Amino acid sequence: MTSRQSTSNDANTSENQTIAILDAAYGNGFAAGACVLIDDVASAAPLATRLIVLAHEAADYRAGEFYKRELPVLLALLDGSDAPDLIIIDGYVHLGADGRAGLGAHLHAALGGRVLIIGAAKTPFRGDDWSSPVLRGQSTRPLHVTAAGMESGDAARIVRSLHGPYRIPAMCKLADKLAREALADALAKAADPA
Repeated sequence: MTSRQSTSNDANTSENQTIAILDAAYGNGFAAGACVLIDDVASAAPLATRLIVLAHEAADYRAGEFYKRELPVLLALLDGSDAPDLIIIDGYVHLGADGRAGLGAHLHAALGGRVLIIGAAKTPFRGDDWSSPVLRGQSTRPLHVTAAGMESGDAARIVRSLHGPYRIPAMCKLADKLAREALADALAKAADPA
């Protein structure tokens, strides 16, 4: 695997609570990950952003095994940085009331259980009757919130409090956008290496 990392806004957040919002994008031999760091759930702008692009063949998507596709990217994105206090991902922490591990639970375990994880999934997992539905803005479609290391009600309140008037919180939307742009840039450079 090869990687390229960039960091903007060299803010030192080690003395403050840090919240990392992570997302990833995949395509044609590359995976890109984006991290948006904030110090308060209501933050309207990031303290810093971090990107990573990997030469990586993503595992095929299989229901219930999303973590195999995304976990390597998220761990590479966090490698070498101070662990945040809280991570928010686009996905599930648990895939059932029985605690079956989803992406967030695998990430929580990989980080030694030291970091709180909130999953805010846009699409419901089949048969979902265990997540906390969170309506934001004027949307009638909830985000499906699960958590590791904290109560689900607290996680739902955090997701509800994230900045932005729309269904998808502004900093989550930014992480998604940055990951997609990094992927598009990598694919363009691969197509035209000059």
